[in-house]
Amino acid sequence: MFGASLLVGTLVALWYARLGLTLSHYDARGHLVVARRIFDSITPGWQQVGAVWLPLPHLLNALPVQVDVLYRTGASGVAISVLSFAVATGAIAWTVAALTGSWPAALAGALVFALNPNVLYLEATPMTEPLLMALDAAAIALLVKWCRGGPWAPSNAVVGWVFVLACMTRYEAWPVAIGSLAVAVWVLWRGGLAAVAAAKRVWAVAIYPVASILAFTVFSKIVVGAWFASGFFVPENPAQGRPVEAVRLIVWGLHELSGTGVMVVGSLGALILMGRALWTRAFAADILPLASLGTAAVPWSAFVDGHPYRIRYMVPLIAIQALCAGVAAGTWRRGQYAGAAALVAVALVELHPLSLTAPMVTEAQWDKPNIVAREAVTACLREGYRGDSVMASMGSLGHYMQDLSRAGFAIRDFLHEGNGDIWLNALNSPRPYAGWILIEEKAEGGDMLAHIARERPAFLDGYARVCDAAGVALYRRAN
Repeated sequence: MFGASLLVGTLVALWYARLGLTLSHYDARGHLVVARRIFDSITPGWQQVGAVWLPLPHLLNALPVQVDVLYRTGASGVAISVLSFAVATGAIAWTVAALTGSWPAALAGALVFALNPNVLYLEATPMTEPLLMALDAAAIALLVKWCRGGPWAPSNAVVGWVFVLACMTRYEAWPVAIGSLAVAVWVLWRGGLAAVAAAKRVWAVAIYPVASILAFTVFSKIVVGAWFASGFFVPENPAQGRPVEAVRLIVWGLHELSGTGVMVVGSLGALILMGRALWTRAFAADILPLASLGTAAVPWSAFVDGHPYRIRYMVPLIAIQALCAGVAAGTWRRGQYAGAAALVAVALVELHPLSLTAPMVTEAQWDKPNIVAREAVTACLREGYRGDSVMASMGSLGHYMQDLSRAGFAIRDFLHEGNGDIWLNALNSPRPYAGWILIEEKAEGGDMLAHIARERPAFLDGYARVCDAAGVALYRRAN
């Protein structure tokens, strides 16, 4: 399963690369920039890892992206995603087989995941969702085996460290880790262990992700001055302050990503897992995979806070949906082959694996028209550039910094938030520090430099506006 998924993932990645869609999503380029800036920066070092995004994907890619061709194409980040896709597919298949004893159902569940066009697109990019799904799926599979025990049960450290890696990849892993480990206490208790003993045994695993989360919050406080990074979006979600509406948006998004049939079968499988775990002690561990539904907690909270709607945030739910669908197909052992065949048929009818109109593929191309339009600003900057720093907010224009690499610009040519006191001083008076200023004036109401310029017009004294396109304005310091 792993080898076949690796081959399919590689071929799909090459296909999307031929279509020019590998880096069409602005966050795909942004992740490359954060990885590159760890070494390529005015102030290189550990502070460049950043604190809005979690560090693992950028640490894995930090050395490869110092090679210009890997940075400009995103190839090293894609390789991580393809490998993650194969791991996630294999983990889903193993877990379904462990829960049902049916390898036909395991194969069907894995195919529901691997044939989804939204998953296939993301694994062909340097985005971080594939790594999250791989580590979450692997952590849950290991936890199921750990709870069941036996000669091949993983150690506390192995399970704990896989949860750590997941928690350092994306925030969605935090509720999954906390929820699954809390449920593991119940599973061990239901299996006959005293409650206190069960809690102590689980704590031997939980200490790893708990320590990593606490360490990251301290890191965030040091780097950005807050325990959690916030305030980086303009509230514009209709679900703001409406928790039930936020739930509806998540369910709607998952339906759009997978289809009615797959969603119904997956929901049936979830009910089967819950029912078996509650009804029969021997099946208590069956409830553990449902902790992956915790990935919905982060987008739910974000939408209630007003974060703009992104269907990408529901993609991690496809993994648990596929697992549950496989369980539904394999629960009736006598009909496992028919169930698996029916599930694969539903998946093939609904999913359309290489569809270019899949929601994730469509959403990823929102910025594509701007890429072409911004070439006018690129030409303007390149023509007059003589080595002076270009001040720009990486939070809003990180993706454009990656675009500019094809014009010969390195990250150390930019002055951005990761440059600490230099950046803070430049916010007060940019002239001593920046020969150029790039400002995003339109997206989400404009970036922080746009807001400063509106509130304090003297900020741009001594600078002349030389060109603009696609909402990005370029200012040059007067000599």
